[in-house]
Amino acid sequence: MELLRDIPVQKRDGEITKFHPYKLKFSLSKVLADEDKQAEIYAVLYTHFKNQKQIETKEIHEVIVAQLRELHLDSAAQSYQDYFLAAQHKFEDATNVQKRIEKVFNRDAQVVHENANKDSTIFNTQRDLEAGAASRAMGLKMLPELVAKAHLRGDIHWHDLDYSPVTPETNCCLIDFDGMLKNGYKIGNAEVSSPRSIQTATAQMAQIIANVASLQYGGCSANRIDQLLAPYARLNYEKHLADAQKWVAADKREDYAKAKTKKDIYDAMQALEYEINTLYSSQGQTPFTTVNFGLGTSWIEREIQKSILKIRIQGLGTEHRTAIFPKLIFTLKRGLNLKPGDPNYDVKELAVECSTKRMYPDLLMYDKIKELTGSFKTPMGCRSFLQGWKDENGKEVNSGRMNLGVVTLNLPRLALAANGDEKLFWEIFEERMTLCHQALAYRIERTKQAQPKNAPLLYMYGAFGKRLPADGNVDELFRNQRATVSLGYIGLYEVCTVFYGPDWEKNDQAHAFAEKVVRAMRQKCDEWANESGYHYSLYSTPAESLTDTFCRDDIAKFGKVENVTDKEYYTNSFHYDVRKHPTPFDKLTFEQDFPKYASGGFIHYCEYPNLTQNPKALEAVWDWAYDHVGYLGTNTSIDKCFKCGFKGEFKATARGFQCPQCGNHDPQFCDVVKRTCGYLGNPQQRPMVHGRHVEIASRRKNLTTEMIENAAKNARAKQSDSQRVVG
Repeated sequence: MELLRDIPVQKRDGEITKFHPYKLKFSLSKVLADEDKQAEIYAVLYTHFKNQKQIETKEIHEVIVAQLRELHLDSAAQSYQDYFLAAQHKFEDATNVQKRIEKVFNRDAQVVHENANKDSTIFNTQRDLEAGAASRAMGLKMLPELVAKAHLRGDIHWHDLDYSPVTPETNCCLIDFDGMLKNGYKIGNAEVSSPRSIQTATAQMAQIIANVASLQYGGCSANRIDQLLAPYARLNYEKHLADAQKWVAADKREDYAKAKTKKDIYDAMQALEYEINTLYSSQGQTPFTTVNFGLGTSWIEREIQKSILKIRIQGLGTEHRTAIFPKLIFTLKRGLNLKPGDPNYDVKELAVECSTKRMYPDLLMYDKIKELTGSFKTPMGCRSFLQGWKDENGKEVNSGRMNLGVVTLNLPRLALAANGDEKLFWEIFEERMTLCHQALAYRIERTKQAQPKNAPLLYMYGAFGKRLPADGNVDELFRNQRATVSLGYIGLYEVCTVFYGPDWEKNDQAHAFAEKVVRAMRQKCDEWANESGYHYSLYSTPAESLTDTFCRDDIAKFGKVENVTDKEYYTNSFHYDVRKHPTPFDKLTFEQDFPKYASGGFIHYCEYPNLTQNPKALEAVWDWAYDHVGYLGTNTSIDKCFKCGFKGEFKATARGFQCPQCGNHDPQFCDVVKRTCGYLGNPQQRPMVHGRHVEIASRRKNLTTEMIENAAKNARAKQSDSQRVVG
């Protein structure tokens, strides 16, 4: 049958592909165990097709069924027909609008819990889920048939099918807040002019965020918010200084103006925090918002940084719950805030305290991000990074750029299908890369069909940087690699487990193979980008629900495979097996080799016990990580029970999470916060899919209590030595 490999195959939809013997062998082995009988059928196939210039899928099917019957294997023939009929019925059901909507009405957990940021009990969320069900059914019919069927099989995943391709929306972006606040913009019927105070500036930011979140389906970010808002806080200061000229003694005027401005800054940043957490976008969810800060050095910029952290530490409402949004990202930079004596080191200390109490802020390491992505900028939402880019005038541009969408490859399936055969693995890899390229190229073409008037704030009023006319060409903002479109991947751990066993992380040969896989995907992205003029980036998929979906698909196809599918979840991107507990340094050392290839999206995190009494232990990890990774999150135990007062880590159960002290699991009386993937979630209030719940419950700590105590002792010793030197 291998001799037929060079003959092209015409699929049922008319598309021409290569002949892949492994697919036929797999499907036949599902219904016929006798290898001698399989060999007879392969011989018949070769004789039948060897002189043909092209083979039709339908004819292959007919020949196999006929030969099975000739061998009096009627049961196998029927099973073979049923195997393919099941796939056809699955496609028919998936493209049936009524059946998709019935899943929403029946509260199918895979539908209503797919996004942990959506509360499916709320009317507007329910309406979005209903509309999304219809969009998914119609979207599958719009996609190239090979792509649609590969998505349904679980070979690949077309992200956000409930929005795209039915609408040509973009995914996530860095909003050009600077241009919008300086030059004004229009929302609905209102022309909005440049703000004259920091309070008005943050109010406008909230309006912009709500609108942008309703015009795309991914996250949005504010880059360098401390430096962005400083000019508007300066206007407050000047106003207060002018008032002081009238009413305050000369030697106290500046102190008065500063004190009033600091209060304005705190109030403005607190208002922004509350406004974002009380907003609902048209998708029925809190806008996925990220704010980055930490590089500003003026007293106003420093005050904005400190206010953001103090407000987050304080918590939301009378119960002081942990805010899920905006996602906070603090920038560390050598010489600015990394070490004692740096001008902003005190802000870093506050950031450490905030992370021990609220998990955020996550960290961007300034020098490493520049090395990995080509310029410094915050990610768009969770982990999607733009690459360094300059406009036609040679000016570096980050804000106002966007991602057009993601298609993720099910990597473990390649390894399971290859069954230990590395040559076959790479053959399947090439086939799937062709499929992913087709899907992503379609994604670009579909997004280009939008018109500026479809999303005025994005295209006409500055959120995407350039301001196009209503009938302009949106491709001006996408081409020449200004935008990105992303190839995602999941399950590198499971791939290497198939080839090297479950404890491969310390095996140099296995690590080299893992790196080879990620490098090969990056090379494909670079090839596609150079051919097309659009930036294809490699993206380490957060896989919130996909960690469950792909694994369920593969259990159905391959069964429960030890340490691969039997866990009931797949591991995010390149991450270390969550069931193990390496030190933070070992974990990050293992992971640090992958983002240079997957620079279109990545994050690292470490698991800790409660650290509120040991902030120096966390700071020690941050300091070490500065030269090793670019983007680092903190996962620590910050759950709270409002019935018994417990603070720490709730116990994972089949019913969700419960207080280990009193058994409380009522979301009204507890605050349970877990890192869903790149962002935080509250699984008691908004349950997650089964696989994600199991993955979170399986996580082991990377830093033990003993290690924390040792770190604290070392920190105290260094402090004592420093004091003796000063004395």
